[in-house]
Amino acid sequence: MVYAITYDLNKPGQDYPGLYDHIKSLGPWLHPLDSFWLVDVNASANEISEGIKGRVDGSDHFLVIGVTSEYQGWLPKEAWAWIHNHI
Repeated sequence: MVYAITYDLNKPGQDYPGLYDHIKSLGPWLHPLDSFWLVDVNASANEISEGIKGRVDGSDHFLVIGVTSEYQGWLPKEAWAWIHNHI
């Protein structure tokens, strides 16, 4: 299933590389916007969320949500190709 992961890391000096590495390790991924990822993973939203919790702190916010076949937007062709191939 494809999940969208989006976040706000509110404290200066946050470890973006550590969070990025974790998200990339979940499975095939797309990072089309600054704080937004799509990942194709065989896990639940809860399992993904638990993995992210260890890489953020109490001042941060994030959302993990399943992606349906109902979508629209303005992205580069490569992003649309990834989306069409994974959803």
